[in-house]
Amino acid sequence: MLDRGQFDRIAELAVEKNRVLGMLIPLTYVSDAQLAWRAVEAMGWAADRIAQTDPQYVRHHLRKLYWLLSEESGGVCWRAPEAMAEVVRRRPDLFGDYVPIIVSLIASMAEEDLDHFREGILWAIGRLGPITADHVTDVLGAIVTALDIPDPQVRGAAVWCLGQTGRQEVLARRPDLLDDDRSVDFYMDGQLGRITIGELVRG
Repeated sequence: MLDRGQFDRIAELAVEKNRVLGMLIPLTYVSDAQLAWRAVEAMGWAADRIAQTDPQYVRHHLRKLYWLLSEESGGVCWRAPEAMAEVVRRRPDLFGDYVPIIVSLIASMAEEDLDHFREGILWAIGRLGPITADHVTDVLGAIVTALDIPDPQVRGAAVWCLGQTGRQEVLARRPDLLDDDRSVDFYMDGQLGRITIGELVRG
């Protein structure tokens, strides 16, 4: 179903079998990047449907994803921030208390861990978009700092994050970004594609 991008069918299956949420976690580890990203997106679809009848089960899943951010879990989930954001984005009315938790990761995580998670956290904040408005101000410095990290994937994620959270004025002060023609992998709406950083700036 992930191969075919059948998120609605996965959501239907999740209604019958809640454990679909847990089954999607290891699929975010697979080497096929598009498949891994689709597992992240499917988590949001499945959580949305389950939450209609059992929001506590989804809340337990969010707690598990948060725990999987740490080495103490014994199985770090590298896409946990993205997965958490995908769930919260679908049901901010039920799980909006996780918005500040996700946003704060960019400033609170230890630097050695942040090296692995930074790109994903930036994507997660951007994915949450306008609902982060009351929280992004506190971590804006950490997001802006990412614009100068050499890794183009991180830089691209920071550009997108700022645009999606209504911080275009920051990008307007960085004309150098418009000329950055390095391509980055970028996932949106079921497809993993390539786009330049300059194109991300222009929206």
